[in-house]
Parts: sequence; C-alpha cells; structure tokens
Amino acid sequence: MRLLIITLFLVVALPKNSVGQDLVYTPKNPAFGGDTFNYQWLLSAAEAQNKLTDDKDASRDQRSDVERFTENLNNQLLNRISRTLFNEQFGENGLTEGTFNFGTLFVEIFPSGEGLVINILDTSTGDQSQVIIPN
Repeated sequence: MRLLIITLFLVVALPKNSVGQDLVYTPKNPAFGGDTFNYQWLLSAAEAQNKLTDDKDASRDQRSDVERFTENLNNQLLNRISRTLFNEQFGENGLTEGTFNFGTLFVEIFPSGEGLVINILDTSTGDQSQVIIPN
C-alpha cells in the first residue's frame, strides 16, 4: 500500500515541478541567416564531396576554323532545303490539317483542345516526336 502511494505521488507531483526551455532553431548556412564563420566550413565540405573536375581543355572547341565553317555551311543549306520543302508542301497558307510524307518521315497534323498537334514518325527507325502549337 505504501509503495502504491509513493508511486501515485511521483506520477502526480513530478510533472508539476519539471522545468523545460524553448527550443530555438539556428540555421548553419549563412545564406539562410546562419553564422558567417560557417561559410568556409560549408564550402570545404562541399568541395570535398564534389567528384567533378574542371577540365579546361575539354570545354574548348577543338575543331579547326575550316571544320566550323563547313558545319555552319551545312546547317544553312539544310535550313534552306527544309524551308523550300515546307513552302512546296504547305504553300503560303502555312500548316494545314492532314497527313504528309517526306521520304521516311510521316507527318500528321490535326487540331485538338490543346492546339494544333503535329506528330512526326520516322518510319525507318520508329522514332516519334510530337509538337503542340497552343491556341
């Protein structure tokens, strides 16, 4: 009986006498209000974990002027050819609904709730692409 009374007293009386304190969050990162002295520690920890290396030679363009000129010329010619094909197929009115074939490319154009949908299928490889022109 005496043990029961002591246990009951401890359960009832101790929580009233306990003391606590407010928890305060202090950020570590100086960008979010933390101590500015943490900057060097955070930077060195991030650099130690970084597995990427700066390769100065890989970022430079290794092609010669002749190679760059040839690639630029090819891009301009292909652009001109595609513009000519586009004008021959669609005329001055632009895109019209329907299905069209350009060699191995199968192009389907139709309107939808999202806008004008253009499905492009390369029949030789099976690659597909979809372009949606919003209303």
